[in-house]
Amino acid sequence: MSNQTTSKKDQYTLPQILAIWFAAGAPMWILGWVAYPALSAGLPPMEAGILRMKLLTVGLVWEFVLAMIILYREEGNIRPGTISRRFWLNHPKSARSGETKKALWWWLIPLTLLVAFIGMAVRPMIVNFIGTAFPSLTGLIDTFESKAMFDPALFDQWIGAWGWFGLIFVQSLFNTVLGEEFLFRGVLLPKMEGVFGKWDWIANGVLFGFYHIHQPWGIPSSILTGLIYAFSAKRFRSTWFSIILHSGQSVFMLFLVLGLVLGLA
Repeated sequence: MSNQTTSKKDQYTLPQILAIWFAAGAPMWILGWVAYPALSAGLPPMEAGILRMKLLTVGLVWEFVLAMIILYREEGNIRPGTISRRFWLNHPKSARSGETKKALWWWLIPLTLLVAFIGMAVRPMIVNFIGTAFPSLTGLIDTFESKAMFDPALFDQWIGAWGWFGLIFVQSLFNTVLGEEFLFRGVLLPKMEGVFGKWDWIANGVLFGFYHIHQPWGIPSSILTGLIYAFSAKRFRSTWFSIILHSGQSVFMLFLVLGLVLGLA
């Protein structure tokens, strides 16, 4: 992991890292904990869930805008070639030689299975534990997780709701690609080694986890998956690894919602 494309002087300082982290997270926290409770009061479960998705999508779009602002200030342009170089959007490279090796893509298989295990087994267990330990949070967790939206009794409302499908598609795009990944693995990770050395991927994963203050019960599992995203991006010098791993949840959600919209549930 020693093949740096930026010199030491180009690395971020700790205050810069934390400032970018805060600039990305604060809008999400405000939208999740201030705007949503105020605007969702009295709304039916389905409408409340859609509202939360709309609000968080705004926060995710902001992360993309922030990433582009930072890129422009650093590079002087936001051309595709510049984005690709600065954000490591390339084929994976050997950690030893620095040479491009397409065979490294096979690492996505075990890494995808590991991320899926965390999402489908570890995260529910942690969330259930928190709900059991703090019963007063159960209703809040269910509301903020928009569980009511997927109540079988409401499935009829999904049929033909292509506008809702479009909203979830846009949120997914900015969540696992243009927003969180461009910001955390694109902007931050390549410039964190100056502060954290070879442990920069760990710091990146932890920051990613604690960024999820808008759904704090998910912080532990977000740290675990964040570590995998950051490790793979750093190890193989390719943010495509973290984007693909992170996008698994979005693909699953989109197929689920597509089935509901088509009335296949």
